[in-house]
Amino acid sequence: MAERVMMKGNEAIAEGAIRAGCRFFFGYPITPQNEVPEYMARRMPEVGGTFIQAESEVSAINMVYGAAGAGARAMTSSSSPGISLKMEGISYIAGAELPCVIVNVARGGPGLGGLNPSQSDYFQATKGGGHGDYRLVVFAPSSVQEILDLMYEAFVTADKYRNPVMVLADGLLGQMMEPVVLKDYSDLQIPEKSWASTGLVPGKTQSIINSLGIVGEDLEKINVRLQEKYRQIEKNEVRYEEEGVDEAELVIVAYGTSARVAKSAIAKAKAAGYKVGLFRPITLWPFPSSRIAELAEAGKRFMSVEMSVGQMVEDVKLAVNGKAQVELFGRLNGTIPSVTETYQAIMKCLTGKEVA
Repeated sequence: MAERVMMKGNEAIAEGAIRAGCRFFFGYPITPQNEVPEYMARRMPEVGGTFIQAESEVSAINMVYGAAGAGARAMTSSSSPGISLKMEGISYIAGAELPCVIVNVARGGPGLGGLNPSQSDYFQATKGGGHGDYRLVVFAPSSVQEILDLMYEAFVTADKYRNPVMVLADGLLGQMMEPVVLKDYSDLQIPEKSWASTGLVPGKTQSIINSLGIVGEDLEKINVRLQEKYRQIEKNEVRYEEEGVDEAELVIVAYGTSARVAKSAIAKAKAAGYKVGLFRPITLWPFPSSRIAELAEAGKRFMSVEMSVGQMVEDVKLAVNGKAQVELFGRLNGTIPSVTETYQAIMKCLTGKEVA
């Protein structure tokens, strides 16, 4: 039976992972995601799982590599600078084609930056972040319930494609509390992983987990296979939500906390008689480019609302391909745009005039 409780976003990350069958968590403390390892430290022993606070972020991601290589559902979590430290290991995991989940509860940057929420890790998440031609599937929740639900989807997707998946939240989503329905995944089935490296077993071919390709032609073959997998992901895994875009003159593109703010600003604009819609990418990669291209062909204008100097806006522009106007309203790292500020930006885009 489903249970309804109040839960903090960071707690939902951890509980969602556990209910999805994650039994190995490796992490290191950093604000604003510290409740994730704290929750895991308490809950993992209760479900027969393993929690390890590693000596560093580098150690944590390599522990994930080992557990995932042995066939376990494993994850780590961190915040922006910590994710940067994990990037070499994430690239290794992608090259070795291992399923795992990485959570980034993002804060402002660059450098140590600040502790406040931000969306300035978009490039890092969606364009690789580490070395090589690899991709992460990237989910972007905008509520505590969606965090909980997408954690389950993240593990399923990781196993489906043997690929690391990132859940990109921000500090506000991690810290806020909302009512959630805790779903009982009693029918959870984790696929058999015949490829896993589990030691020498009589009658079983030895599995070797590796991402090394010394011979150029051999490494090229690996990358060609990876690119084909990414094309399948782009074909099958695009997710988005839209509200009122068909009749809209201006479409606001936003994700995470920015989408929550934008929704209220759009309601205010609609009350003033203007036709404005919301397009919310749920997968930041694969990005819902085709749908945005369709809307551009239909004559829509776009505004990207972001808690950054403007990163997702580049993918919006690529999707539009010069066929529509694209504006940006962004607040720099660690500053959440208010409903009033977002409404004023929308009205200026629509009318060309400043409004109070």
